[in-house]
Amino acid sequence: MSSFPELRLRRLRRTEALRSLVRETKVDVGDLIYPLFVVEGKGLRQEIASMPGICRYSSDLLPGEIEEIARLGIPAVILFGIPEEKDEKASSAYRRDGVVQNAVRAIKKTAPELVVMTDVCLCEYTSHGHCSVVVNGDLDNDKTLELLAKTALSHAEAGADIVAPSDMMDGRVKAIRHTLDGNGFQHIPILSYAAKYASAFYGPFREAAESAPQFGDRRSYQMDPPNGREALREVEQDIAEGADMVMVKPALPYLDIIRKVRDTFNHPLAAYSVSGEYAMVKAAAQQGWLDEQKIVLEMLTSIKRAGADIIITYYAKEAAYWLASQD
Repeated sequence: MSSFPELRLRRLRRTEALRSLVRETKVDVGDLIYPLFVVEGKGLRQEIASMPGICRYSSDLLPGEIEEIARLGIPAVILFGIPEEKDEKASSAYRRDGVVQNAVRAIKKTAPELVVMTDVCLCEYTSHGHCSVVVNGDLDNDKTLELLAKTALSHAEAGADIVAPSDMMDGRVKAIRHTLDGNGFQHIPILSYAAKYASAFYGPFREAAESAPQFGDRRSYQMDPPNGREALREVEQDIAEGADMVMVKPALPYLDIIRKVRDTFNHPLAAYSVSGEYAMVKAAAQQGWLDEQKIVLEMLTSIKRAGADIIITYYAKEAAYWLASQD
């Protein structure tokens, strides 16, 4: 191998045209998914204090938001519902006229071509805020599976294109796949939150989704942050149960996990750049401490470079504008 002075690696960095020509990783708007929070009621657009620029919408106000998302070329959204009523059985999660189910119908009426993903979990719908059924003070994994499957089926019946279980119960992918297939929805893919860590980066989301647990925490079912090899076991299990795509969450603090999963499996891989990542950058940008556009595009590039095919990000709309201005 040649060495300096014959070898000068800076030669290909001299101009932007040269840098662009040999650029190894490029983020495209087609890689992005935009999360949406939906609430019951009418005429509601509720700003989320810890996530500047992000709002909760009632279904009647979704069309304007969806038209902008589609116009920007963002190919998909993922929905999180906040119901008016919560109970121990998460009954609002699988109602035919539930908040997510109605939102799916409204979006499909506005932009039929937009891919609609739905988060399948119980935490927003349970009175105790856990992702599981609670029996005598303990989380009951197996009793939860039936409710998750019912929820996923109700989303598919409403017109969802992809269901995305995020609860981290053992066996939930298998239960959902069995229920979907048994009801004529063999064509609906499952995007599994396969390696979802018990992260402190979820704080702003729990305000947005009103889903903080009323007792204890979620460390008995979400993954322990120090564990890397375990993530591969989780992904392997979900693929064996029928997951069509898998996800690592959060993204930025777990780039090493994204790379491990990418190097081990060939399934489409999503990474969720979560609320805490968004809130930190927004707060610093508002103080004038960093260049928001450059930071965000660098973050998204790092997630893509780590191996993600798909990036779920609250910055999807702004990134779409910024990427378009670079073309």
